[in-house]
Amino acid sequence: MFASCTDPAALGDLHWLVCYLTTAKHLSFYASFGTVLLLLAVTAPAALALGFAGAVAARSRVLLLSWLGKGYIALVRGVPDIAFFLFFVIALDQGVEYLRHVWLCPDWSEPIRQGSDFRVCPPAKAPLGNAPQWVHEVYGFALAVFTFALVFGAFAANVLFGAMRAVPRAQMETAEAYGMTPRQSFRRILVPQMWVYALPGLSNLWMVLIKATPLLFLLGVEDIVYWARELGGTKTPQFTDYPHGDWRMWYFLFLLVFYLAFTRLSEIVLDRVMARLTKGQATLGGDAQRKAAA
Repeated sequence: MFASCTDPAALGDLHWLVCYLTTAKHLSFYASFGTVLLLLAVTAPAALALGFAGAVAARSRVLLLSWLGKGYIALVRGVPDIAFFLFFVIALDQGVEYLRHVWLCPDWSEPIRQGSDFRVCPPAKAPLGNAPQWVHEVYGFALAVFTFALVFGAFAANVLFGAMRAVPRAQMETAEAYGMTPRQSFRRILVPQMWVYALPGLSNLWMVLIKATPLLFLLGVEDIVYWARELGGTKTPQFTDYPHGDWRMWYFLFLLVFYLAFTRLSEIVLDRVMARLTKGQATLGGDAQRKAAA
C-alpha cells in the first residue's frame, strides 16, 4: 500500500480506488492467479503421465495389469468429481497421518478414532502443528495437485486408451512384418500416431481442468474464488479501512473474463498443436491439410 493511503477517509474517489486495489488482501488475490496457473502447470503433465500409464496398463496382455488399468478408469470416472475431491483429500490426509502415527508413536495407547474425531500423536501430524504457515499451504496445495492429477488422469487414460485402439491395426502388422518387436512398434508406430486421435479428447479435458480449478476453494486452498468472495462481500469498518457494499458481482465478472480469455488462448494453442501433429499423417486432419494446400 502507498504511504498516501494511510487515511482513506481523506482520499478522492480515484485515489481511494487505487489504494483499495493495492491492499495486502488484494495482493493475495492477485497472487492467487499464480496459484491457479501453477496448479494447471503441475497437474496437466502429472495427469497425462498417470493417464498414459493407465492406458498402457488397460491394454496390457497381463490380466492383472489390464484389470488395474480398467478399474482405475472406471472407478474414478464413475464418481462425481466434487464427491471424490471432498472424500479423497480427507482420506489421503488421514492416511498419511495414520502411517506416521504407527511409525513414530508405536506405544500410543489411546484410540485414534474417538467418535467423529481423528486423533494421532502430535509428532505424527502432517504437517506439524508448529510448522510455519507456508509449510501448511504447500502441503495443502500438494494434496490438491495429487487429487486433481488422479481424477483427470483417469479421464486422460480413457482418452489415450481409445486413441491407441484407433491407430489402424494394419500399421502395427506392417511394423511386425519389418521385424520390429512389440516394444519397438509400440514406441515407434503406436505412440507417435495415437496423439492425433487423442488430442481432441485431451483438448476437451484441458478445458474441463481449467473450469475445475475453483474446486481448490473446497480443498481449503485460498484461490481466486476464495478471494473474490471475501473481497467482494460487504465490508465494514471493523473488517477493513475500505468499507463497501456487495461487490461480489464485479469480482466474479472479472473471474469470468479471466477464464474466457484463458480458454480462448488455450484453443488457439491447441489448434496449432493439432495442425502440427496432423501434418503428413494419414488421418482426416492430415487429408484436409493436403487438399487445402492443393
